Amino acid sequence: MAASKAAKFVMLTVHLHQLVFHGFHGLFPGEEQTGNDFEVNLDVHYVVKKDRYDSLKHLISYEDLFIIVQKRMAIPTPLLEEIADSIIHKIHHQFGNIVKITISIYKLNAPIHQFNGKVGISLTRSFD
Repeated sequence: MAASKAAKFVMLTVHLHQLVFHGFHGLFPGEEQTGNDFEVNLDVHYVVKKDRYDSLKHLISYEDLFIIVQKRMAIPTPLLEEIADSIIHKIHHQFGNIVKITISIYKLNAPIHQFNGKVGISLTRSFD
């Protein structure tokens, strides 16, 4: 029986979940003034360039990802889809070894009459 071959690459995923921001996003009248709370969940899949886990120089830091999300969530934008797409593009631009990114953004207190819950979107992009 032949010996098993070593993996050609290692895939790693960084998760940032239940990040809460106050922002001024939305299309409803007044949302740009009162704002709302938003929850962001982010999963970034990437190829580890070296099988080394002893230094952040070989890995993607969740702190760097958090800063990207935090900065973008501070910019008022009508549509959550636009926010999600711009976060994905910023991450992909900053880190060249990204394979796939999934982001979900939820509005925690949607201004919908008699609505109790949260609304949101998820966007996934894969890269070659």
